[in-house]
Amino acid sequence: MKTKDTPEEARFDEYNNAAGGWGSVKALGSILQQEHVIASGTRVLMKQNKPEGFACVSCSWAKPADPHLFEFCENGAKATAWEITGKRATPELFARHTVTEMERWNDLELESTGRVTEPMKYDPASDRYLPVSWDEAFDDIAARLRAMDPKKVVFYASGRASLETSYMYQLMARMYGTNNLPDSSNMCHESTSVALPQTIGVPVGTVRLEDFKHTGCILFFGHNTGTNAPRMLHPLEEARKRGVPVITFNPLRERGLQRFVNPQSPTEMITPAHTEISSQYVQIRIGGDAAAAVGMAKRILERDDLAQAEGRPRLLDQAFIDAHTSGMEAFAEVVRKTSWSEIERHAGVARTELEQAADTYAAADSAMLMYGMGVTQHREAVRTIHMLTNLLLLRGNIGKPGAGICPIRGHSNVQGQRTVGITENPEMVPNDKLRALYHFEPPMEKGLNTVEACEKIRDGELSAFFMLGGNFVRAIPDQGVMEPAWRKLPLTVQVVTHLNRSCVIHGKTAYLLPCLGRIEVDQQGGGEQSVSVEDSTGCMHGSRGRVKPASPHLLSEPAIVAALAKRLLPAHTQVDWDGWVADYGRIRDAIEATYPDIFHDFNARMWTPGGFARPLAARERQWKTPNGKANFMVPDGFEPDPDMPADAPGVLRLMTTRGDSQFNTTVYSLDDRFRGVWGTRRILLMNRQDLRQQGLVPGDFVAAETVSSDGVERRVDHLRVEAFDIPAGCVMGYYPELNRLIPLFHHARGSKVPAAKSIPIRLIPEPAQPVLA
Repeated sequence: MKTKDTPEEARFDEYNNAAGGWGSVKALGSILQQEHVIASGTRVLMKQNKPEGFACVSCSWAKPADPHLFEFCENGAKATAWEITGKRATPELFARHTVTEMERWNDLELESTGRVTEPMKYDPASDRYLPVSWDEAFDDIAARLRAMDPKKVVFYASGRASLETSYMYQLMARMYGTNNLPDSSNMCHESTSVALPQTIGVPVGTVRLEDFKHTGCILFFGHNTGTNAPRMLHPLEEARKRGVPVITFNPLRERGLQRFVNPQSPTEMITPAHTEISSQYVQIRIGGDAAAAVGMAKRILERDDLAQAEGRPRLLDQAFIDAHTSGMEAFAEVVRKTSWSEIERHAGVARTELEQAADTYAAADSAMLMYGMGVTQHREAVRTIHMLTNLLLLRGNIGKPGAGICPIRGHSNVQGQRTVGITENPEMVPNDKLRALYHFEPPMEKGLNTVEACEKIRDGELSAFFMLGGNFVRAIPDQGVMEPAWRKLPLTVQVVTHLNRSCVIHGKTAYLLPCLGRIEVDQQGGGEQSVSVEDSTGCMHGSRGRVKPASPHLLSEPAIVAALAKRLLPAHTQVDWDGWVADYGRIRDAIEATYPDIFHDFNARMWTPGGFARPLAARERQWKTPNGKANFMVPDGFEPDPDMPADAPGVLRLMTTRGDSQFNTTVYSLDDRFRGVWGTRRILLMNRQDLRQQGLVPGDFVAAETVSSDGVERRVDHLRVEAFDIPAGCVMGYYPELNRLIPLFHHARGSKVPAAKSIPIRLIPEPAQPVLA
């Protein structure tokens, strides 16, 4: 496997095959061989996303009650192989390499060292991580934290931690005295958590897996399903074979939403047969989603007005609107006044395309709308989600079979950890229950979200940062500003499975605490333990490890949290931390006592095939909003960011995205098969017209600079440019390599999600390198 990223040697060839098919089969074989787990990996994959098996450690898409024989996707298999890898990052590795040396390795090289096997502490004298006993680590970390102001300590959680671990973690932080509990939701779907409660009264989507069987139309906005939630392609394929139209709005023509070959279909695997996923593909400009939704609404209102005038059936579901909504007239007035020329300019597509999409949508008795981080990671993400919800409300497409809104979450339990209290917002936590159960006074001051935590670190106002998984330093924006500030933190602690960038960019005192992975057998005093997670559709699933732990020195995440909590909170004896670790069922009992409406009979229901569903009032057309109605929201324009001139001469709009061999910051290889990129991630994909206007040809090298007015230089050098099918004025590059181009202040209004999908940049050509004879 090539791990050195040398864009000069990279290959760029268009990939013409469908998603899935033999390409996925080949990729599966390659990753199992690469991680030295061909035999064991094949066996364990048969238990992935199955009842009594383990929940995938990558995406959070729904787990069906009647799973396929192979209920895993290509990227899910890569995540599994990565976790059960035969490679080990032992103390001998750390003895051979200084941290400064490892810092020069790229993300793939760091994680390719394999599983970290023992707890380590950074030694500044030798510039190395040295082994430390668990007791020494916990004693020292707790002593340091007890000496600090809790308001200056952050407890971050990635989306992988189980419901059990997440509940323990938030309880420990609150007993310690802080609501500084940012998580990966702050970087991705916090815009959803802000927008949907305002419109339909719930912070999560309303679609369930069974709705795919009843829907009459599916709308996709800003999501690369073939890479980020490939198992969804199965219900999409079934819907398309029933004739259900799928309309996709996206700047890039992502292969998974174009055509799919089902690897579990012998007919499709041995013939040229495939399924066309999108019946219409609307290639909007970056950030054009809200304008596209308003354009569709305008067409529906125009046709409804005409239908009324001619005495024909209406397009609006007026009975639903009258009984269940508020604000329709104000929304309709603004839409009618918005000109088609303005809509076309901001959406980046012709009126006829939006009218065609609107007509198809209006012809369906029920419709679902799916969206991803192509919507949530914009300056005006909250407004965009409002417009998408408005579009559904016009036709009564919330709270009936085959209808609803579906934010497609990324990490495997990122939605679930919020459900059990991982949040910086105290009003989202049942503090009265915590008081009664544990006899302490929960802190009521709002905590720090991700961007606010970064601002405090930048300004030298934090004392410690504890990471329950993840790769925070690599995932955040403004890395050129943040990395020097991060090194000044008095204490950083990271619960890890693999080495990553956050291990080598560290605080003055730094610990690595290696944990069991979810796929590993978790043996505690009470026997073999299981955990649980929540999927994107609000269903809870049990998960049981299946392979031998990578090292005898690993602790489970609940055991790590409990060991620290006992030392950090010696006066809080109300929690039997040891008892909880011996039997995770007791943690689930505590979750049930805290959240009885969601988790009643938790232990009895956790192995329900397909999961047990959390109650969602909006699915029953009950609106938990202040006015008791579903609310149409009025748009206030379409500009993506008035503070950053994305449409100025010479300025391009950059979106960062993942490749097909990647999950979040974890990079499995340097190839991106579906986009035809082989051997590099240092690349910008551009419209041919923009290349000509910039005086560039494919294969040239440039530096990318952010256009902003704060005087901070944000620049990434030595990026190769290639021509690609992307709207004019738009550029695609890879996350997290280009995160340093995102200013901390460039985030979604109302949710503070970093605006990683709409970054104004200028390109600076690099001089051609002389060819040596």
